[in-house]
Amino acid sequence: MARRLSYEGVAVAVPVTVPYVRYSTRAAHWFIGQALERLVKASGLRKDQIDGLTVSSFSLAPDTAVGVTQHLGVTPRWLDHIPTGGASGVMSLRRAARAVQAGDADVVACIAADTNHVESFRLTLGAFSNFARDASYPYGSGGPNSIFAFITSNYMRTYGATREDFGRIAVAQRTNALQNPNALFKKPLTMDEYMGARSISDPIHLFDCVMPCAGAEAFLVMREERARDLGLPHVLVRGAIERHNAYAEDPVMVRGGWRMDRDDLYAQAGAKPADVDFIQTYDDYPVIVMLQFEDLGFCEKGEGPAFVREQSLTFDGSFPNNTTGGQLSCGQAGAAGGFLGMTEAIRQLTDQAGSRAVRDAKLGLVTGFGMVTYDRCLCTGAVLLGRSS
Repeated sequence: MARRLSYEGVAVAVPVTVPYVRYSTRAAHWFIGQALERLVKASGLRKDQIDGLTVSSFSLAPDTAVGVTQHLGVTPRWLDHIPTGGASGVMSLRRAARAVQAGDADVVACIAADTNHVESFRLTLGAFSNFARDASYPYGSGGPNSIFAFITSNYMRTYGATREDFGRIAVAQRTNALQNPNALFKKPLTMDEYMGARSISDPIHLFDCVMPCAGAEAFLVMREERARDLGLPHVLVRGAIERHNAYAEDPVMVRGGWRMDRDDLYAQAGAKPADVDFIQTYDDYPVIVMLQFEDLGFCEKGEGPAFVREQSLTFDGSFPNNTTGGQLSCGQAGAAGGFLGMTEAIRQLTDQAGSRAVRDAKLGLVTGFGMVTYDRCLCTGAVLLGRSS
């Protein structure tokens, strides 16, 4: 395998969130436009100085990124549409970083946004994947809850995890969300409430599920010198990986592509798992968070349940995870859920996280995970971001 070129000199700046709302009659285009406007205002750049664009959205269809250029009146010289759902944040960053290094763009806006109304989730579900639909609909299964119930129950049988173990993840994230003004969930969650919640698709219960909503997340990618010249607080890309259709031979997903590439990830940064000050995991369901703790080297495969029993996962705990509250307590704004960890990591490492700041954080890990079929997700990725000196 050819040696991977370093990401040295690439900066990530201007984390933007268009506040989440449970339902909206506005289209994804509106949320993308709001994100771009906020990027322009916060950066001090003119719109025409942003000459690269990546777009991720489920509800933008039939438009793609190129349609957005006309809608927003931009003329980028580099463009990408990233259709990898929850992995889109990491993958947008990786592609934008390489474009900036190659000189194909000076400043790239990476934007993810989706709307949510009464019909939008059903429409997205039906058009999401022919493979997943054909494999599950004939059996009365019609959506991610039953798919992840399948994955969760298999993990529980294989490794002895309990609902309480998953509850530790959900309860900690709710604690974090209470420090995030954008989080849709505003009330504390106790373990008793988690355990007593109604069943959705056994063993998945109510607080194992994300709340679909509307909103957007975005950030800018540029050279480090440009960020300095603009006076923008920024972080540096220390390493990044992605993988698709990993471990296809596993009958049901119990490991993801992070495991294949984690040594490469840490080697790029000259770091090891113990050097990571916080992790922002993609959290469509708690079992996936636990898989990432294992596959990214914080514990061995099957040790996830013991790991979460031993650690405190709140922003001020021994192992800060999803300091926004994650999608489980902040909300899942469609593809923007894949950007949530990225914007939060930028805030944490540029002292913009407010009361949920992780003390003395210098190195953060952000993961991506997306595009579920009936027994696994196909896209995984991760990026290490470091504080700029």
